[in-house]
Parts: sequence; C-alpha cells; structure tokens
Amino acid sequence: MTVALYMDEHIHSSITVGLRFRDVDVLTVQEDGRSGISDTLLLDQATELQRVVFSQDQDFLIEAQHRQVEGIPFAGVIYAQKRIVTSGDCVRDLEIIAKASEAEDLVNMVQFLPL
Repeated sequence: MTVALYMDEHIHSSITVGLRFRDVDVLTVQEDGRSGISDTLLLDQATELQRVVFSQDQDFLIEAQHRQVEGIPFAGVIYAQKRIVTSGDCVRDLEIIAKASEAEDLVNMVQFLPL
C-alpha cells in the first residue's frame, strides 16, 4: 500500500502535476472543494480521507503539534519550507515517501523535507 497525499491550498501546481506524472495518489484542497477553510478543518478532512497533508504553511506545524500534545489523532503532515526546498526536491521526496511508506507510518507524525 502507498501513502495518499492531500495537497494544501498554497502548494504550487507543478508539485501536484509532477507527482501525478509519477503515479502518486494526490488530491488537492481545491479539488476537494475545501478552499479557504481553516487548517484545523483541513487536517480533520485529510484524516477522514486517510490522506497525509503536504503543506508549506507553518500553521500546519502548530496544529500538528497541538494534536500531538493533546492526543488528537491525525493522518500525518509532511512539511517543506518554501525557501529551502525546490519544487523538484518536493516531488522527488514526496514520491519516495508515498511509494516506500505505509499510511500507518505517518499517523500522528510530522515529516520534514528535504529527506
């Protein structure tokens, strides 16, 4: 089994396209009709869909840490800081995670890129 990704609203489309070209299961917030909702609700939605959120928004780190401290389960968050990681690096590392990991490996975890 592979890891299904849920792309945060502000992720550049080149990352999503690159992942789809590599047969990675990706759903964007926009495709899911969830644009503009809070990070809390997005993380709830991703968890319900059993998808790991990919974000470049530090607020997701705050929400994930809050859930870890409070024991609130979530499907996982992968985070990359825009200024440090290129789109190509994101595609490469996300493909590795998606194809080499199990969804259970990322539950209640935060994974930072680059690997």
